[in-house]
Amino acid sequence: MNLNLAGKRALVTGSSSGLGEATVRLLAAEGAAVVVHGRDERRTQAVAEAIRADGGKADIAIGDLTGDDGADAVASAALAGGPVDILVNNAGAYRHLSWADATPDTWRDTYEGNVISGVRMIQRLVPFMRERGWGRVITIGGGLAVQPMHQHPQYNATLAARHNLAVSLARELRGTGVTSNVVAPGAILVDAVKDLLTEIAPARGWGESWEQIEQDATNELVPNDIERLGRPEEIATAVAFLASPLSGYISGASLRVDGGHIRGVA
Repeated sequence: MNLNLAGKRALVTGSSSGLGEATVRLLAAEGAAVVVHGRDERRTQAVAEAIRADGGKADIAIGDLTGDDGADAVASAALAGGPVDILVNNAGAYRHLSWADATPDTWRDTYEGNVISGVRMIQRLVPFMRERGWGRVITIGGGLAVQPMHQHPQYNATLAARHNLAVSLARELRGTGVTSNVVAPGAILVDAVKDLLTEIAPARGWGESWEQIEQDATNELVPNDIERLGRPEEIATAVAFLASPLSGYISGASLRVDGGHIRGVA
Protein backbone atom coordinates (compact mmCIF):
# COMPACT_ATOMS: atom_id res chain seq x y z
CA MET A 1 0.00 0.00 0.00
CA ASN A 2 0.92 3.64 -0.29
CA LEU A 3 -1.13 5.35 2.38
CA ASN A 4 0.77 8.64 2.45
CA LEU A 5 1.77 8.18 6.08
CA ALA A 6 5.31 9.47 5.69
CA GLY A 7 5.76 12.43 8.01
CA LYS A 8 2.96 11.31 10.36
CA ARG A 9 3.55 10.11 13.91
CA ALA A 10 1.42 7.46 15.59
CA LEU A 11 0.95 6.17 19.13
CA VAL A 12 -0.58 2.70 19.38
CA THR A 13 -1.49 1.80 22.94
CA GLY A 14 -0.94 -1.78 24.00
CA SER A 15 1.43 -2.42 21.11
CA SER A 16 4.03 -4.66 22.73
CA SER A 17 2.14 -7.74 21.50
CA GLY A 18 -0.92 -8.98 19.64
CA LEU A 19 -3.10 -6.70 17.53
CA GLY A 20 -1.28 -3.62 18.73
CA GLU A 21 2.09 -4.99 17.70
CA ALA A 22 0.82 -5.91 14.23
CA THR A 23 -0.65 -2.42 13.90
CA VAL A 24 2.42 -0.50 15.00
CA ARG A 25 4.62 -2.59 12.70
CA LEU A 26 2.40 -1.92 9.68
CA LEU A 27 2.16 1.81 10.37
CA ALA A 28 5.94 1.94 10.56
CA ALA A 29 6.28 -0.05 7.34
CA GLU A 30 3.95 2.49 5.70
CA GLY A 31 6.32 5.29 6.66
CA ALA A 32 4.88 6.63 9.89
CA ALA A 33 7.12 7.28 12.87
CA VAL A 34 5.60 5.22 15.67
CA VAL A 35 5.49 5.11 19.44
CA VAL A 36 5.28 1.60 20.84
CA HIS A 37 3.45 1.48 24.16
CA GLY A 38 3.41 -1.19 26.84
CA ARG A 39 3.78 -1.80 30.54
CA ASP A 40 6.70 -4.23 30.19
CA GLU A 41 9.76 -2.26 29.07
CA ARG A 42 11.64 -5.29 27.78
CA ARG A 43 8.83 -6.45 25.49
CA THR A 44 8.05 -2.93 24.35
CA GLN A 45 11.67 -2.19 23.55
CA ALA A 46 11.96 -5.46 21.60
CA VAL A 47 9.13 -4.42 19.28
CA ALA A 48 10.66 -0.97 18.75
CA GLU A 49 14.07 -2.49 18.00
CA ALA A 50 12.55 -4.87 15.46
CA ILE A 51 10.89 -1.92 13.71
CA ARG A 52 14.15 -0.01 13.62
CA ALA A 53 15.96 -3.08 12.27
CA ASP A 54 13.49 -3.06 9.37
CA GLY A 55 14.29 0.58 8.65
CA GLY A 56 11.39 2.16 10.54
CA LYS A 57 11.28 4.92 13.12
CA ALA A 58 10.14 3.90 16.60
CA ASP A 59 10.15 5.34 20.10
CA ILE A 60 8.70 3.74 23.22
CA ALA A 61 6.34 4.86 25.96
CA ILE A 62 6.00 2.86 29.17
CA GLY A 63 3.07 3.22 31.53
CA ASP A 64 -0.14 1.78 32.96
CA LEU A 65 -3.09 3.64 31.43
CA THR A 66 -5.47 2.64 34.22
CA GLY A 67 -4.23 5.59 36.26
CA ASP A 68 -3.57 9.27 35.61
CA ASP A 69 0.11 9.04 36.50
CA GLY A 70 0.71 6.28 33.98
CA ALA A 71 -1.26 8.12 31.30
CA ASP A 72 0.76 11.28 31.98
CA ALA A 73 3.99 9.33 31.60
CA VAL A 74 2.87 7.77 28.31
CA ALA A 75 1.67 11.07 26.86
CA SER A 76 4.88 12.84 27.88
CA ALA A 77 7.06 10.13 26.36
CA ALA A 78 5.02 10.12 23.15
CA LEU A 79 5.11 13.90 22.76
CA ALA A 80 8.80 14.14 23.60
CA GLY A 81 9.64 12.91 20.12
CA GLY A 82 7.26 15.29 18.34
CA PRO A 83 3.54 15.82 17.77
CA VAL A 84 1.27 12.76 17.70
CA ASP A 85 -0.93 12.81 14.60
CA ILE A 86 -2.52 9.38 15.03
CA LEU A 87 -3.81 7.79 18.23
CA VAL A 88 -4.83 4.13 18.13
CA ASN A 89 -6.61 3.22 21.35
CA ASN A 90 -5.98 -0.51 21.38
CA ALA A 91 -5.00 -1.22 25.01
CA GLY A 92 -7.47 -3.29 26.96
CA ALA A 93 -8.05 -6.71 28.46
CA TYR A 94 -10.76 -9.23 29.19
CA ARG A 95 -11.34 -12.29 31.33
CA HIS A 96 -13.61 -15.23 30.53
CA LEU A 97 -16.15 -14.85 33.33
CA SER A 98 -19.80 -15.69 33.81
CA TRP A 99 -22.43 -13.31 35.14
CA ALA A 100 -22.06 -15.06 38.50
CA ASP A 101 -18.28 -14.67 38.56
CA ALA A 102 -18.02 -11.10 37.26
CA THR A 103 -18.29 -9.12 40.48
CA PRO A 104 -19.03 -5.40 40.61
CA ASP A 105 -15.34 -4.82 41.32
CA THR A 106 -14.48 -6.76 38.16
CA TRP A 107 -16.90 -4.61 36.16
CA ARG A 108 -15.34 -1.46 37.62
CA ASP A 109 -11.78 -2.57 36.88
CA THR A 110 -12.67 -3.65 33.35
CA TYR A 111 -14.32 -0.30 32.63
CA GLU A 112 -11.28 1.53 33.99
CA GLY A 113 -8.89 -0.47 31.82
CA ASN A 114 -10.92 -0.67 28.63
CA VAL A 115 -12.77 2.65 28.51
CA ILE A 116 -11.31 5.31 30.77
CA SER A 117 -7.77 4.42 29.69
CA GLY A 118 -8.68 5.47 26.16
CA VAL A 119 -10.40 8.62 27.38
CA ARG A 120 -7.22 9.58 29.23
CA MET A 121 -5.18 9.41 26.03
CA ILE A 122 -7.80 11.25 24.00
CA GLN A 123 -7.87 14.10 26.49
CA ARG A 124 -4.07 14.34 26.56
CA LEU A 125 -3.38 14.14 22.81
CA VAL A 126 -6.40 15.19 20.77
CA PRO A 127 -6.31 18.90 21.78
CA PHE A 128 -2.94 19.17 20.01
CA MET A 129 -4.40 17.55 16.90
CA ARG A 130 -7.19 20.12 16.91
CA GLU A 131 -4.68 22.93 17.13
CA ARG A 132 -2.82 21.59 14.09
CA GLY A 133 -6.04 20.94 12.15
CA TRP A 134 -5.34 17.28 11.38
CA GLY A 135 -5.50 14.01 13.28
CA ARG A 136 -6.84 10.50 13.46
CA VAL A 137 -8.26 8.63 16.45
CA ILE A 138 -8.96 4.95 15.89
CA THR A 139 -10.56 2.92 18.65
CA ILE A 140 -10.33 -0.86 18.58
CA GLY A 141 -13.79 -2.17 19.38
CA GLY A 142 -15.42 -5.48 18.51
CA GLY A 143 -18.52 -7.25 17.34
CA LEU A 144 -19.52 -8.02 20.92
CA ALA A 145 -20.38 -4.34 21.27
CA VAL A 146 -23.52 -4.92 19.18
CA GLN A 147 -23.96 -8.71 19.45
CA PRO A 148 -22.96 -9.57 23.03
CA MET A 149 -22.53 -13.08 24.37
CA HIS A 150 -23.74 -14.39 27.70
CA GLN A 151 -20.08 -14.86 28.67
CA HIS A 152 -17.75 -12.13 29.98
CA PRO A 153 -20.58 -9.55 30.20
CA GLN A 154 -18.26 -6.97 31.75
CA TYR A 155 -16.12 -7.04 28.59
CA ASN A 156 -19.07 -6.89 26.19
CA ALA A 157 -20.31 -3.75 27.91
CA THR A 158 -16.94 -1.99 27.67
CA LEU A 159 -16.79 -2.67 23.93
CA ALA A 160 -20.17 -1.01 23.54
CA ALA A 161 -18.85 1.97 25.50
CA ARG A 162 -15.77 2.18 23.26
CA HIS A 163 -17.94 2.28 20.15
CA ASN A 164 -20.20 4.91 21.70
CA LEU A 165 -17.40 7.22 22.84
CA ALA A 166 -15.73 7.05 19.41
CA VAL A 167 -18.89 8.31 17.71
CA SER A 168 -19.43 10.97 20.36
CA LEU A 169 -15.84 12.12 19.81
CA ALA A 170 -16.45 12.34 16.05
CA ARG A 171 -19.36 14.72 16.71
CA GLU A 172 -17.18 16.77 19.06
CA LEU A 173 -14.45 17.04 16.39
CA ARG A 174 -16.75 18.28 13.66
CA GLY A 175 -14.96 20.62 11.28
CA THR A 176 -11.57 20.32 12.97
CA GLY A 177 -9.77 18.06 10.49
CA VAL A 178 -9.56 15.35 13.16
CA THR A 179 -11.62 12.17 12.70
CA SER A 180 -12.67 9.41 15.07
CA ASN A 181 -13.52 5.89 13.93
CA VAL A 182 -13.76 2.31 15.18
CA VAL A 183 -12.21 -0.88 13.86
CA ALA A 184 -14.27 -3.81 15.14
CA PRO A 185 -12.41 -7.13 14.92
CA GLY A 186 -14.02 -10.52 15.07
CA ALA A 187 -12.19 -13.51 16.54
CA ILE A 188 -8.51 -12.98 15.76
CA LEU A 189 -5.75 -15.56 15.88
CA VAL A 190 -3.32 -14.19 18.43
CA ASP A 191 -1.12 -16.49 20.52
CA ALA A 192 -3.48 -16.50 23.51
CA VAL A 193 -6.43 -17.52 21.33
CA LYS A 194 -4.48 -20.32 19.66
CA ASP A 195 -3.33 -21.62 23.04
CA LEU A 196 -6.89 -21.56 24.43
CA LEU A 197 -8.44 -23.31 21.45
CA THR A 198 -5.74 -25.96 21.40
CA GLU A 199 -6.29 -26.58 25.12
CA ILE A 200 -10.06 -27.02 24.89
CA ALA A 201 -10.09 -28.90 21.57
CA PRO A 202 -9.94 -32.47 22.98
CA ALA A 203 -12.90 -31.94 25.31
CA ARG A 204 -14.98 -30.52 22.46
CA GLY A 205 -14.10 -33.24 19.99
CA TRP A 206 -12.30 -30.97 17.58
CA GLY A 207 -9.58 -32.23 15.24
CA GLU A 208 -6.00 -32.90 16.25
CA SER A 209 -4.22 -30.70 13.69
CA TRP A 210 -4.30 -26.94 14.13
CA GLU A 211 -5.97 -26.54 10.74
CA GLN A 212 -8.85 -28.75 11.81
CA ILE A 213 -9.06 -27.16 15.26
CA GLU A 214 -9.35 -23.71 13.69
CA GLN A 215 -12.10 -24.87 11.34
CA ASP A 216 -14.06 -26.63 14.07
CA ALA A 217 -13.66 -23.76 16.53
CA THR A 218 -14.76 -21.24 13.93
CA ASN A 219 -17.86 -23.25 12.99
CA GLU A 220 -18.87 -23.80 16.61
CA LEU A 221 -17.94 -20.52 18.28
CA VAL A 222 -17.70 -17.74 15.68
CA PRO A 223 -19.28 -18.86 12.40
CA ASN A 224 -18.50 -16.45 9.58
CA ASP A 225 -18.55 -16.24 5.81
CA ILE A 226 -14.76 -16.59 5.44
CA GLU A 227 -14.77 -19.74 7.62
CA ARG A 228 -11.60 -19.03 9.57
CA LEU A 229 -10.26 -16.78 12.30
CA GLY A 230 -8.88 -13.39 11.36
CA ARG A 231 -5.21 -12.53 11.44
CA PRO A 232 -3.71 -9.57 13.33
CA GLU A 233 -2.33 -8.14 10.09
CA GLU A 234 -5.87 -7.88 8.70
CA ILE A 235 -6.90 -5.66 11.60
CA ALA A 236 -3.73 -3.62 11.19
CA THR A 237 -4.55 -3.01 7.52
CA ALA A 238 -7.96 -1.56 8.41
CA VAL A 239 -6.42 0.66 11.08
CA ALA A 240 -3.72 1.89 8.70
CA PHE A 241 -6.31 2.94 6.13
CA LEU A 242 -8.37 4.86 8.67
CA ALA A 243 -5.18 6.46 9.99
CA SER A 244 -4.19 7.72 6.57
CA PRO A 245 -5.03 10.94 4.71
CA LEU A 246 -7.01 8.76 2.28
CA SER A 247 -9.79 8.32 4.86
CA GLY A 248 -10.54 12.01 5.32
CA TYR A 249 -14.27 11.67 4.54
CA ILE A 250 -14.82 8.90 7.11
CA SER A 251 -15.69 9.80 10.70
CA GLY A 252 -17.95 8.31 13.32
CA ALA A 253 -17.87 5.00 11.45
CA SER A 254 -17.34 1.41 12.56
CA LEU A 255 -15.39 -0.81 10.19
CA ARG A 256 -16.11 -4.46 10.93
CA VAL A 257 -13.26 -6.86 10.19
CA ASP A 258 -14.90 -10.09 11.29
CA GLY A 259 -15.36 -12.29 8.23
CA GLY A 260 -19.09 -11.50 8.28
CA HIS A 261 -19.71 -12.89 11.77
CA ILE A 262 -21.96 -9.98 12.77
CA ARG A 263 -25.20 -10.12 10.81
CA GLY A 264 -26.57 -6.77 9.78
CA VAL A 265 -26.66 -4.22 6.99
CA ALA A 266 -25.50 -1.22 9.07
